[in-house]
Amino acid sequence: MRTKIIAGNWKMNKTVQEGIVLIEEILKSAGKLQHENLQIILAPPFPLLGMASALTSDYRFISISAQNCYYKNNGAFTGEVSPAMIKSTGANHVIIGHSERRMYFHEDNSLLSEKIKVALQNGLTPVYCCGETLSERNEASHYDIIKNQLEETIFSLDEEEIIKIVIAYEPVWAIGTGVNATPEQAQEMHRFIRTQVALKFKDDIAEKIPILYGGSVKPENAYSLFSCTDIDGGLIGGASLNSNDFVAIINSMVEILRKK
Repeated sequence: MRTKIIAGNWKMNKTVQEGIVLIEEILKSAGKLQHENLQIILAPPFPLLGMASALTSDYRFISISAQNCYYKNNGAFTGEVSPAMIKSTGANHVIIGHSERRMYFHEDNSLLSEKIKVALQNGLTPVYCCGETLSERNEASHYDIIKNQLEETIFSLDEEEIIKIVIAYEPVWAIGTGVNATPEQAQEMHRFIRTQVALKFKDDIAEKIPILYGGSVKPENAYSLFSCTDIDGGLIGGASLNSNDFVAIINSMVEILRKK
């Protein structure tokens, strides 16, 4: 069985003090959230990484992730944060290619490919995001968009590298818009992504790679989404900022796992 993952992307939210409170609230439910096949990832802003790593160091099923990284290890790049720096905080994952990075900071596939490579070189697990906009889906080009986002980034990796990747599918049209993808739509794209990975590499490699859904997952829809064959968890945005909602989403996955 593939590892199931619930990742909370805090985005540009929470001060250090607020982050401590949120993590401590989540940890109060730690006993109920454990499962041998479940990994929880918290992705706070850069200034909170060390604190988050320290607070969760005794919980092996909880990992810490950065939300972005630069594609160099060091140098005169004012304001940037390298994978080596992220690794030194105790974090072991990094989100790369989030739709907001693509949209607001104009990060293209070529740059994201470089980030993925340097992240892997520093022992970080990339959580690589791909997804289409509403106009691209309406134009029926969404499969081509996703295929291109895979081919120009993670498909340049070798077999040993690709199995270290986590993929997150985030339909941009279903993030913060009030329009949600149905479980059927989400499963359809996850199956497409896994098929593309299998075509490039091997079936057994494709079956090992977790693919997360990142389109406005909430306690109300988590169970139905996570029950889909090719959806291995969620990259959670807004709901990860509320401990009750985040724990409820995690519990949905735990319930599914315990039935298997």
